[in-house]
Amino acid sequence: MDMSIIQPEWKIEKIEIATLTGERARSAGSNGRIGDHGKSCSVRIARITIDGETGFGSTGLLTESMAEAVVGMRLADLFDQNGKVLEPYRIPLEYPILDWLGRRQNAPVYKLIADSNRVSPLVVPCYDTSLYFDDLHLQNDRDAVALMKEEAAQGMSKGHRNFKIKVGRGGRHMPLWEGTKRDIAIIHGIAEVAGPEGRIMIDANNAYNLNLTKEVLAAAADVNLYWIEEAFHEDDALYADLKAWLRERGQSVHIADGEGLASPHLVNWAKNGLVDVLQYDIIYPGFTHWLELGAQLDQMGLRSAPHCYGNAYGIYALGHIAAAIRNFEFVEYDDITIQGMDASAYRVENGLFHVPDKAGFGLDFDEELFAGQVLANGWSR
Repeated sequence: MDMSIIQPEWKIEKIEIATLTGERARSAGSNGRIGDHGKSCSVRIARITIDGETGFGSTGLLTESMAEAVVGMRLADLFDQNGKVLEPYRIPLEYPILDWLGRRQNAPVYKLIADSNRVSPLVVPCYDTSLYFDDLHLQNDRDAVALMKEEAAQGMSKGHRNFKIKVGRGGRHMPLWEGTKRDIAIIHGIAEVAGPEGRIMIDANNAYNLNLTKEVLAAAADVNLYWIEEAFHEDDALYADLKAWLRERGQSVHIADGEGLASPHLVNWAKNGLVDVLQYDIIYPGFTHWLELGAQLDQMGLRSAPHCYGNAYGIYALGHIAAAIRNFEFVEYDDITIQGMDASAYRVENGLFHVPDKAGFGLDFDEELFAGQVLANGWSR
């Protein structure tokens, strides 16, 4: 980012924290690791005031003592000479800071971080990430497939064409082979809904092992399967085996990983050709981290697909970071409505996420509702 847009007199005047609540369009069931995710969602938001104007953004790890230390600092001192937010302030404050800068410049964040001639208008591929284990109460696979196909059809009606399917039912919630057979049947059912142009991703949340992964991939060879995500806990020997097996079969399925407590060796394994798509979270380690990592991955011809599930603010941040990463894959879209956060300027259409040419991160916040939530569940410094 061009540091010349930051005036030396701009100082942090106030930081307020509040938790805003909302819900998904449809309750989300289990995945290969944990039980029902439910319908309720929340997002922790910071409102930052600089030069009498405000910006809003998701925040994590921001303590009251850190806020006290930051208030009064020059905005310019939170950045390095290359226009990147300094490490100590990234996860706590990068989103409200970047939103504020966008609002002050009357420009979307994506135009602050990337070549605007290349990205305007900004339209990014996306996928529906809502297909969880919503079928566990059903006794037979036919009914389970019918239910999951109906959920995929709901996504189609909302503009989606690409889908990520949670798999790994046999890892915890069903007997091993019965759960695996159901995974396979549901993959085929949702592929029917998506059609030949729709891309299908599957995510096992580490519930498979190497041989189960091969069984599922072999059974889904006739599906437009784009990647398998978190098939098993990251292991370079197992990934090397899986890569060789896929090459021998001529099956072009990408290996994706990086969510959660990922191995610290994952980026190096990707550099060595064992992993194709990196998926660290857009909130932790965050936006600025992804600006740096995405540039490295682009140089190596690797793909970036930042993870975002459960944080409604992160969905929209993904659209902006896409402008700065050449090999960006998809916005992970979780249909969430947060009270007091208006995202109506964004839209999903024909499998594409349309990012508005609107100041900051393009989200409007109900100032009065936010102030009430600061008093109810937050704090101010």
